[in-house]
Parts: sequence; C-alpha cells; structure tokens
Amino acid sequence: MSFLTPVWSYVDALVHPAAQQDALTLTRHRAFIAPRLLASLGAIAGLPLYIVVRGIPTTLEVGIFAWFAVPILIACYLSRTGHYERAHLLSSLSVTALVIPVAVCTGGITSFAAIWLALVPLEAAFSASRRVITLATIFALVAVGTLATLSAAHLFPQPMIEPRYHGTLVAFAILVATAYGAGLALGIALLVRTFQASLDAADNRYRLLAASTTDVIIRHHQNGSVLSVSPSAEMLVGATPNVLLGNGLFDRVHVADRPAYLTALADAASEHEERLVEFRLRRDLPAGRSVQFLWVEMRCRPRDTVGKNLSRSEIVAVLRDISERKSANRAIEIALSESEEANAAKIRFIATMGHELRTPLNAIIGFSDMLTSDSLKLDASRKSEYAQLINDSGHHLLSVVDGILDASKMSTGNFEISPEPFAPAPAIESCANLLALKAREEGVELRLDIGPDLPSVMADRRAFNQILINLISNAIKFTPRDGQVVVTASRERTKLAVTVEDNGIGIDESDLPRLGEAFFQASATREHRHDGSGLGLSIVKSLVHLHGGDVAIQSRVGEGTRVTVRLPFEGARGTSTGDLIKFVPERARGIGMTANIQVKKSA
Repeated sequence: MSFLTPVWSYVDALVHPAAQQDALTLTRHRAFIAPRLLASLGAIAGLPLYIVVRGIPTTLEVGIFAWFAVPILIACYLSRTGHYERAHLLSSLSVTALVIPVAVCTGGITSFAAIWLALVPLEAAFSASRRVITLATIFALVAVGTLATLSAAHLFPQPMIEPRYHGTLVAFAILVATAYGAGLALGIALLVRTFQASLDAADNRYRLLAASTTDVIIRHHQNGSVLSVSPSAEMLVGATPNVLLGNGLFDRVHVADRPAYLTALADAASEHEERLVEFRLRRDLPAGRSVQFLWVEMRCRPRDTVGKNLSRSEIVAVLRDISERKSANRAIEIALSESEEANAAKIRFIATMGHELRTPLNAIIGFSDMLTSDSLKLDASRKSEYAQLINDSGHHLLSVVDGILDASKMSTGNFEISPEPFAPAPAIESCANLLALKAREEGVELRLDIGPDLPSVMADRRAFNQILINLISNAIKFTPRDGQVVVTASRERTKLAVTVEDNGIGIDESDLPRLGEAFFQASATREHRHDGSGLGLSIVKSLVHLHGGDVAIQSRVGEGTRVTVRLPFEGARGTSTGDLIKFVPERARGIGMTANIQVKKSA
C-alpha cells in the first residue's frame, strides 16, 4: 500500500458528494484540493524552521505565511459547495492578490514574485471554463499593468528585504514556483490518465455491447458513407464489417428502398433529430443460391464530433432485423383478408340459401294449401299437376339440402369415400340416362362419346356419379334450347379423362379463377337468372381432389364451356386395401378450410 493512500482517502472524503458520481469530475476536485492542502500545510509547518534559519521574520514574510491559509479556505469552500469554477476563480484572485504586494515591496515589475503572475491563467486552465480562464488572464494582466505603471512612476517604497537576502529569496521563490508548476503538471498528468481511462472504459463498454447485441451499430458520415460497423453485421448481412464500409452497405439496400434510406440519413443530419426507416437489405449467400432480402429497421440520430458544429456531424444508426415481424404482419393481413372473405361468403350463403330454400318451400306450401282447401273445387288433372309440382319442389329442396350437407361434411373432415373398382363406361351411361329426360324437356341434345376398352377405375362409385351428375346438370342448365351437351371419356396414360362440353352461354374469363368457390355464380349465369346455390362445382372439385385427380375448365362467353375431370385409375396415391387412410387434400376452394377426409375401402 502506498504511503499516500491515507492522504488520498482523506482528500476523497473532502470531495463534494455531487462530484463523486463521475470519475473525471472526482479527479478534477482531487487535483484542486490535494496540492493546496499539502502545500499550504507544508508551508505553515515549515514556519518554525524558517524562523530558526532566518530569524525574526519581517511584516511581509509574516503576511506571506498568513496567506497560505487562503488556499485551505478555498479548498474547504469547494468541499462544502462543489462549485468548481468559483473555487478556481477565487484561487486565481488570491494568487494575484498575493503577488502584487510582494512585488511592490521587492522591486516592482522586476521582482522575483512577478513570475508568479504567469501561473495564474495556467492554473485557471484546470477549470476547463473559458470564462474562468478569461477572468484569470484579466487578473494577471491588470497586475502586470499596475506593477509596470508604478515602476514607470517610481512610486515603489523602499525594498523591505535586505540585499544580502535577496538571492536567497529569489532562489526560494523559484523553488516554490517550480514546485507549484510540478504540482500543476502532476495534476494534468492525473487528469489525462483519468480521461484516458474513462475513454478506454467507455470504448470497452461499447465494444462489449456491440459484440453482445444482435443489432448492428453503424457510424455514418453525413454524406451517407459508412465509417464503422459493429461485428454483429456479419451475422445479419452475411458480410464482414470491412466490406460494408464506404458505400458497401448502400449497395446492399434494395433499389426501391434507397430513396427512403438516404432521406432518413439526410434528415437526421440536417434537422438534428432522430429518424426511423424500414427497408430491405440484401443478405450475402453462398455461391449458387438465389438472392435473399431481409427487412430491417434503422433508427438513426446525429452525433456531433465537435461541440454543436453540425457541419462535422456523424450519424449513429442501429439496424435491427424485423423480417419475422413483417411476416407476422403479413400473416395478420392475410388472416384479416380471409376473415373478410369468410364474412362475405356467409352473407352470400344467407342470401343464396334464403332464395334457394324459400322458392321450393313456397311452392310446396302454396300448392298443398290449395289441395287441402275445401273452398276450391279442383278436378283430378289439376290435383295431379299440383301434386307433381309439390314433388318436384321437394326433390329440388332435397338436392339443395344434400349439397349443403356434403359441403359441410367436406369442410369438417367427416365426408367418407369408399374406393372400389368399377367400369367407368356403364357409370357414365347411367348418369346420362338419369338426366336424359331433363335434357329433352330443356330442348338440349345430350350425346355420349366413350372410348373403347376403358380399364376399371378405383374410386368411390357414389362420388363418381355425383361428379358427373353435377357437371352434366350444370351443362344442361346453362345451354339454351336447341343446344347440345357432349360427354366424352378416354384414357390419358394412367388417368381417366371425362369431359363435359356444351355450347351454352359460357363464362367470362375474369370469373374463371373463382369457379369452384362455394355459392359463387359467374356473372353470365346471374344475368340469365339461373337457379342454383353455386355449390355444385365446389363439391365436384373437392371430390376430384379427394381421389387425387384434377379439374380443368375452359370457357368463352357465348361459345360454351368445357370441363375436364381426370382421375387416376389406381385411385388416390397412398391408399391400400383394408386400410383407413386420412387424406389432406389441396385446399377446397369455396369450402374455406383444409379438410381431413376419411377414406376407407368398401366391404
């Protein structure tokens, strides 16, 4: 332990509490208090020895030794108040006040004491205050002017020091001045070391922070070029910090986002305010891989290098990867969009079902009321006609309810299909025969063109029939009188291709992408006021996808529509005899969600 440790501990105890919070401020107060206390106490303690060597001191010498109490009082003032600049100002004033009378009594401007005036502004430099340095310099200049004026006017009193002691006093004054200057030099060295230690500590904290955080800290010149980059840039951008210096970072900003990037830096530099900007940044990937851009958020603010000189300001920016946040926001937007579509679908469902259910129900209720009314005298033919209308309306209502139930089962994953091998040609002919009467009533020609030797297909017979009935029924419905509907079946490698083609009203090209959505009807069908819930094609697409097939639709307004269904002969991939398998088909458009459909082989 150093012998000065108790001294420094005592000095630290004298430092004002407000100055102990910062290392540099603490050092300044210590450098002010310690030399004044030590020098003053040492000078006062040496008074007895001085008397032994010198003899009885003169009035001037007594005044000089009494003055050494002033630095102690000023140090106590700083310790009690913490007013560092005022203490320096009082110290400069006290030294000037000592030098003037000593110089007046020892030869004026040529006195050995006049050299002390040069130390007044030098000591004031420790305050780091221009005001204190200026006032201290004024004190010294006023003292020099006073001494020079008195010397020119020969107004000095008789020297109070005997000539034989003049050399001794000069040597003593030079020794004291040298010691005082050495104290100032040591104080400067202490301040420099403390300041450098503070800088090193701040730099180490910055490096530790920059190395520990995943955010990238960047220093920009006011023209936008990069001056330094933290090591975390390599993890974010995939490039070493040196590569990003200069315009390396700007070259990786997405071309469309560069104006926003430069504007944020320019605004931060010119308006001296914080700016926040989001842009895409290219990430370096290994050779052969496609270019990848990630979204980053940059928060930039100015940092003056010299006081408030904005012409030399730098911009400190922090880059943060927000790709996940952008993806989450995009997912929310998609979810909101899908929610809006679902709400619109519900509205369409209510409107469509209200019409589809009300029409046959009104017919059933109306004609049944007429049949049961005693006031109406109906003949047998009229009763038969009304009964037939009630029966037709009941079948129509049943088909609508069946369609809704099938769509509901598919959306909830409860629709079961039972694959079994069967010949497609008889099944197609059976479906056509069921709709032949309807075609004749509508004045539409229904023709079949089935290729020879079609192999058996592994599919659900009921679902296969439902697919064909929906397609043929739609074709007949939207084909005008004297038109024709042609059903063809052929083999395309490993798939059965069934095509239903008509020369009806057709579908507008803008409506083709939405065909298959539940309750959606093309604009042409709406204009022609055709009945239907819009579930038919949606159910067809879902059933085809369950079998591992696909649906292709071609149409032109006024020329007709061609719908082709392709089903694999061997059934959906992944099925096996006797197994209960869950299919996760492609999202059934119009159902609104992905369905898990139970598929099992028929007994």
